[in-house]
Amino acid sequence: MKYIDEFRDGDLARQLASAIAHEARRERSYNLMEFCGGHTHAISRYGLNDLLPANVNMIHGPGCPVCVLPIGRIDNAIALAARPGLILCTYADTIRVPASKGSSLLKAKACGADIRMIYSSADAIRIAQENPARDVVFFAIGFETTTPPTAVAIVEAQALALTNFSVFCNHVVTPAAISNILESKEVRELGTLPLDGFIGPAHVSTVIGSQPYEYFAEEYRRPVVIAGFEPLDVMQAILMLVRQLNEGRAEVENEFTRAVTREGNAKAKALVAEVFELRRSFEWRGLGEVPYSALRIKEKYRAFDAESRYGITYRPVPDNKACECGAILRGVKKPADCKVFGTVCTPDNPIGSCMVSSEGACAAHYTYGRFRDAAVVAAKPATPIVSIA
Repeated sequence: MKYIDEFRDGDLARQLASAIAHEARRERSYNLMEFCGGHTHAISRYGLNDLLPANVNMIHGPGCPVCVLPIGRIDNAIALAARPGLILCTYADTIRVPASKGSSLLKAKACGADIRMIYSSADAIRIAQENPARDVVFFAIGFETTTPPTAVAIVEAQALALTNFSVFCNHVVTPAAISNILESKEVRELGTLPLDGFIGPAHVSTVIGSQPYEYFAEEYRRPVVIAGFEPLDVMQAILMLVRQLNEGRAEVENEFTRAVTREGNAKAKALVAEVFELRRSFEWRGLGEVPYSALRIKEKYRAFDAESRYGITYRPVPDNKACECGAILRGVKKPADCKVFGTVCTPDNPIGSCMVSSEGACAAHYTYGRFRDAAVVAAKPATPIVSIA
């Protein structure tokens, strides 16, 4: 299949759904976590849950980089933006994430801070070149997918001798989060979060490859199938997981062979290793402190480390008590379980980060209407729709 429409073919989707229903054994359940927000988005957009048998349960994971960014890090960025003459550059979704005391980068911008939305790290370099008399900080976030471009920017800044450019690094790594979930009380002790297997992230895996997931299959006996973001990708991955579980296998399989290899992108990985090193610990929203789960800039490039340059000190801040975003990111709850979902908390007025990004579980559920009407009109649940053509 060469073209995007072929990955959205309704007849093929129904055939896959029929195969899943045929092979899913009635006497057991299949609890599968789609780690990445892109998969959550596809499941909601195309109504894939409606095509699955009742005993195949999809669980949302923490695979949204905007969603897992803790409030304290947003507060740090707002404090940076408040410095006289400083320009803060970051991606658009980050600007809308709620911070403490009802603030956000968007509100700080409205109050006069020079905060600029950019499409790539190259834009931040350009802005630094165009404003040599002002400090420019790139508020960098994301998983392994967006880390190489940040590394490129730092290396380029050094080559250009850009003394007014630095990076506030908040890049996190995927495998540590999967380990944290599998080691959590809900999974290991209480059993309140049954997890039988994972749909592995697509874009992340184009960089790191499929090899890092082999540990989870071997150590925790949980199969992983790396899948693309189209609806047929997801349905095929579910079928592959069902087959593995039926056969008692726990392996890493790659459905996304058109983009992912076992080794990943060697050049990108080498560049990241050149510029970054692991932090001992980093806070994820919903997961808490996760050991060796984030990156920091190496000593060699310390001149471009905003945390070092500005003496940034991190202070954890608790989430809004009304928001269930943390539990949703851990897979313990679903968006509709949150009392403020779709009423007080909407994409126009987000209370938690899961409602901000298009990869957030709450935003995906709200945008495609699968639970929005049920939240607003409690007496009548929304009618499920299957939106594959």
